[in-house]
Amino acid sequence: MPEGNLPALEARVRRDIEMTAHPRMEWMKPRMFRGRPALDVLIIGAGQSGLCIAFALMRDRVSNLLVIDRAPAGREGPWVTFARMPTLRSPKDQTGPDLGIASLTFEAWYDATEGAGAFAGLGLIPSQAWHDYLQWYRRVLDLPVRNDTEAVAIAPGALDDGGRCLVVTLASGEVLAARKLVLATGQDGTGEWWMPDFVRALPADRRAHTCEIIDFERLRGKVVAVLGAGASAMDNASVALEHGAEAHLFCRRAQPGVVQRYRWLTFAGFLKHIGEMPDEWRWRLVGTILRAREGFPADTYKRAMAFPHFAMHVGRPWTDATMEDGRIRLDTPRGPFHADYAICGTGIHQDIGLRPELAGYADKIALWRHRYTPPPGEEDELLGAYPYLGPDYAFLERTPGEAPWLADIHLFGIGSTMSFGPSGSSINAMTTAVPKVAAAVTRGLFAGDLPRHWASLQAYDVKQVELDWSRIEQG
Repeated sequence: MPEGNLPALEARVRRDIEMTAHPRMEWMKPRMFRGRPALDVLIIGAGQSGLCIAFALMRDRVSNLLVIDRAPAGREGPWVTFARMPTLRSPKDQTGPDLGIASLTFEAWYDATEGAGAFAGLGLIPSQAWHDYLQWYRRVLDLPVRNDTEAVAIAPGALDDGGRCLVVTLASGEVLAARKLVLATGQDGTGEWWMPDFVRALPADRRAHTCEIIDFERLRGKVVAVLGAGASAMDNASVALEHGAEAHLFCRRAQPGVVQRYRWLTFAGFLKHIGEMPDEWRWRLVGTILRAREGFPADTYKRAMAFPHFAMHVGRPWTDATMEDGRIRLDTPRGPFHADYAICGTGIHQDIGLRPELAGYADKIALWRHRYTPPPGEEDELLGAYPYLGPDYAFLERTPGEAPWLADIHLFGIGSTMSFGPSGSSINAMTTAVPKVAAAVTRGLFAGDLPRHWASLQAYDVKQVELDWSRIEQG
């Protein structure tokens, strides 16, 4: 395709979608809440997962849906905010949001914007390019997204006809009603970005988590200490180095991780079926991957090691942090270290009660520790804090009968990892996981309308032919 021929690609996208649109029959009917139409589906989060789920549902003729995101347009997800790596970590040949439509792949878009054959010459996908691709994906599919819109509370409600719904209150005070809710809220959707309390107690202008916006130019000529030895910690150290800082990376382990286990699990058996396996195997397989942490790729390591003012300290965790003579004093088992700025690449802490929209009923949601007791030697409090999801990605009640409406909230983020593997947290699982969660949503919508469908079937009388009874012998 000639360089810059995006209109031709977009025409091909529309044609491909039209050619594969079966089944075409509209099957949803609007329901009312307080005299106004209720949504069939509300998706919270307009990152790559939320957009892809919306597309999958629209393909299934669920068009009465809305995607909301608290970020301004163009700032959804991590790619141009706190993802400080120049390229994705996934191999470029892993597809995701396209859901099997070739013209919707990143490769098709990249060749259309950069010239025929450009993708073939690409190593890893640039992060900015992936962000631009998602913006195009949203536009070409005309997905219904509202930005600058934050959900702050979720409660059970009733439709005007007595059916079940969820009432979602927005930060603006507006109230939305939806029959189904999908939480595509990414990394911290069922918890928080975690850092040690003693680091959090430092002045806010002297420390940050890797998920935060950081003014790296302000760190020029300073000593920056980074806690963690995962890829994001290394990325932040690299950006500090690129802005003229001296960077020190601290790892509590004697041997930093160099293996990316997410590469191991990228095969159909695991991606499609880990969620169907017995609890002991899910705990063992997924737990091993989560406990191991993700190693930093070779390019990430080389990026930092290219600077002479970079040092890695292994087997040296931080045990305390205080201000001393205008600098940060970090206590470690090998003595104190002084820095001007501290960055924590310490990942996610699972705690549903920390999310405002979930806090009101966090004590009603089943967690892994409520449903599975691991054998001696395999206990892990961190794994036990993950939500224990039903086969349809929905929250389950901790006590049966206490909160049946939880079945209408489907989780598709980091919190779903223990139940389904990396389904809601990585590109490599999207092609198998998104159709599953979309099918779970449509199953619930269909089940909730069974009386209407039964009445519709009984009334169905569309004749294919008019019989000529004069030529039909009866008797």
